[in-house]
Amino acid sequence: MKKGRILTGHRPTGRRHLGHLLGTLENWARLQDEYECFFLVADWHVLTSDYAHTDRLEENIYQMLCDWLAAGINPERSTMLLQSAVPEHAELSLLFSMLVTVSRLQRNPTYKEQKKELHLGERASLGLLAYPVLQAADILVYRANAVPVGEDQLPHLELSREIARRFNSLYTSVFPEPQAVLSPTPRLPGTDGRMMHTSYGNTIPLSATSEEIREKVMGTITDPQKIYLRDPGHPEICTVFAYHRALGQTDIAMLENDCRAGRIGCVACKKELAERLVQRLQPFREIRERVSREQVMSLLHEGSKRARLEAQESLRLVRQAMHMAYSHR
Repeated sequence: MKKGRILTGHRPTGRRHLGHLLGTLENWARLQDEYECFFLVADWHVLTSDYAHTDRLEENIYQMLCDWLAAGINPERSTMLLQSAVPEHAELSLLFSMLVTVSRLQRNPTYKEQKKELHLGERASLGLLAYPVLQAADILVYRANAVPVGEDQLPHLELSREIARRFNSLYTSVFPEPQAVLSPTPRLPGTDGRMMHTSYGNTIPLSATSEEIREKVMGTITDPQKIYLRDPGHPEICTVFAYHRALGQTDIAMLENDCRAGRIGCVACKKELAERLVQRLQPFREIRERVSREQVMSLLHEGSKRARLEAQESLRLVRQAMHMAYSHR
């Protein structure tokens, strides 16, 4: 018996990386056993900050889906869908936008952070400001009652809950208030110590070759205070140690003690990590090699058709609740 329905997804920005695997994908694969899962390729969301490079979308979608499949997302057990192939997302977002004030959206901490991070200033688009409203429509158009999120996404989910409450209060109870299913793995730092992000070039792609993995790991920053082998280390500030911990290493306590006592150097620690990652990611490359572009895009097409049937039913209920159904009879 399934616990309920989940909606989650990624923006298609290309190949997935280690942060995606440990932060979301492994969790998604497990959740398929417990929930009816809808996995969203959020191509409209890409446009909020990268509207000038739509020529990259098709390839990025394909690369991302290959990694989803390699990570265990099973289209026979779950639904993979393309956001722009289900126009009901846009219609519901428009209707929800009537229920949210501009000041409420401007208080969203993620909006403020993205404006600062992307140096947008007054050039921030309406789409970026209204991103959480479209995200609420993504979730609620499938009447999902659970959303796996990181802690940084909780403000967006809270807005989705507010919108669901307001709609149900004003009209008729149509939407559940989606609950957060927090990811068990915190966000990983990138190889340069900043947030791991494709645009920073500081990721370790899941499809990387063995040599690419070793090169990435050996270039990763470590504890700046540990210069020589015998120097005591500080694992709590070391990116390499963060990766060891996230991979679930059984002897992590011993590694931490050896680092603090100066019994292991950073080069040896990196080499150990690199070989673990080579072994861990080998199955991803093998699965990717077995699927064709035609197969991958066909799975997305079929999933989008199934998803749209669900979305159309939600919009029927919404129009009926808002006394707008007469125009669709």
